[in-house]
Amino acid sequence: MTGAGAGAGEQVHPRMHDDEVRTDAALAASLVAAQFPEWAGLPVEPVPSTGTDNAMYRLGDDLSVRMPRIHWAVAPLEREFAWLPRIAPALPFAAPVPLALGAPGEGYPWPWTVCRWIDGVHPVAEADGLDAKALAADLGRFVVAMRALDPAGAPTTAWLRPLHEEDELVRTNLTLLKEELRPVRDDVVAIWEEALGAPRADHLAWIHGDLSPGNLLVQGGGLVGVLDFSSMGLGDPASDLRAAWNLLPPGARPTLRDAVGADDATWARARGWVLLQALAQLPYYASRNPPLAANARHVIAELVAERRGQDGAGRTMPRPH
Repeated sequence: MTGAGAGAGEQVHPRMHDDEVRTDAALAASLVAAQFPEWAGLPVEPVPSTGTDNAMYRLGDDLSVRMPRIHWAVAPLEREFAWLPRIAPALPFAAPVPLALGAPGEGYPWPWTVCRWIDGVHPVAEADGLDAKALAADLGRFVVAMRALDPAGAPTTAWLRPLHEEDELVRTNLTLLKEELRPVRDDVVAIWEEALGAPRADHLAWIHGDLSPGNLLVQGGGLVGVLDFSSMGLGDPASDLRAAWNLLPPGARPTLRDAVGADDATWARARGWVLLQALAQLPYYASRNPPLAANARHVIAELVAERRGQDGAGRTMPRPH
């Protein structure tokens, strides 16, 4: 979680969903005081975030409060509370382990959690000073550690669905993005169809489920923490390789691929997973979450450039006229 605070008057939790429940620091403080008196009186500050399903508040120096903004975020938060304390000790980087599960109250309708705070900043794709190969190696260590977790009794995730079951969603979003994608549409369709044509995963493994820049923390050039395990569980191992395109430059991708031992089929499915996510995010969050939409455009531009055999940094996807 980034340690940066919000400026005066800054809207740190803009509305993401039409039917979301709004929260603020005063509500978070009231819930903590009523249910966890040992933490009552600690300062509560909103945490700026590009997250879409939970509002975050820093609680004192060492804790945070995580509150679902939308009904579909409740079950993942409860899964995280049940499972993250079990798996975190086996992971090579810090995780925001939930320490307490709060109950609805003070007019707020859902469970919420108090979690460990992790210092760090979110990495930025193509940022100056980013040691991309070192970060790729760190990500590989994390993915390998997740895959090594015991699958017995593990939860499943949305990513359990094979790619071909997401084809209708992709085609729908291709239509919604018809004008914006016009210059690259043939490449985008080809990338998706190549992913669909790849052999399916021959086994399921533990995955994080959303290794995006906003869920990673770096400090001193290295990975120090991984956030938001709400999508964790058994799924296609290729899903956790999305960081190859949503964060890493071309020269660092082989480092990640080698670190996890991804074969051609897994790498093709990974392209499909990150494309699926980008195509789902772009029409929904274009105005609701511009940083997330910008990363979706970055993903599409990177995939297309890679397919066309281009190299270099700073690519951008053409915007609609």
